[in-house]
Amino acid sequence: MLCAPGFRWIFLNALLHTVAPWGAQRPDRPRQCDAPKSQSEMNSFLWRVKRAAPHSSSPSYLFGTIHVPYTRVWDFIPDRSKQAFHSSHNVFFELDLTDPLTISKLTSCQLLPHGENLQTLLPRDLYRRLKRHLDYVKHMMPYWMTADQRGRGLYADYLFNAIAGNWERKRPVWVMLMVNSLTEWDVRSRGTPVLDLFLAQEAERMRKTTGAVERVEEQCHPLNGLNFSQRSKVRAGGGSGAVEQRSGKETGSLVGSVWALPRKQHPV
Repeated sequence: MLCAPGFRWIFLNALLHTVAPWGAQRPDRPRQCDAPKSQSEMNSFLWRVKRAAPHSSSPSYLFGTIHVPYTRVWDFIPDRSKQAFHSSHNVFFELDLTDPLTISKLTSCQLLPHGENLQTLLPRDLYRRLKRHLDYVKHMMPYWMTADQRGRGLYADYLFNAIAGNWERKRPVWVMLMVNSLTEWDVRSRGTPVLDLFLAQEAERMRKTTGAVERVEEQCHPLNGLNFSQRSKVRAGGGSGAVEQRSGKETGSLVGSVWALPRKQHPV
């Protein structure tokens, strides 16, 4: 079901109230959870998938990931989950985020049809407010960046363009997600790969077989077709996520990663 044109900007209008510049100085930043005292207190988010006899073979593992910088959650992942990853021959994700073609398709999918732009879709007042907010973020970006980011060669203008570049050509739902991520906290995390990407990079470094269980269209097109109430749920949930059989080896599938293991089995 398609939403009425007015819903596109009503929701974006509410979002701008949420992330308006005057709220950027609030001291209530997200905080890390207390570190578990032992491995037994950690949730592995790991499931073992194994065929019943007489067809039993090497197990596969389904591991639940989360789209946040891996440094925020890595210490909370128990050793048994990490061992399952290291022992796996094949690793599969939602999408292959190491493939430039995947990134190119994701970028193209977010754009409005040829000839359309946000200035023609949004009411003049809302468009101006959105532009003022993005100008504010661009101005604040150098102050939000960390010394570590600068040390790695990241510059404020480059970072802003990487996040908000070509924003006038994006569909409203993607602008909504973009604005929601343009906070000081999120900017300070840029440059650190999210957990899925970190695991994909590690898998390639270890020369594992990697792949994807979804196509870009399967993630992008549903978002582009959301109606107003569905977009509200996307906003409440904080955004969208962005994760076969090979050589006779069994694999599973994961809300992030799928690991197919060798003969040696490991407890979950």
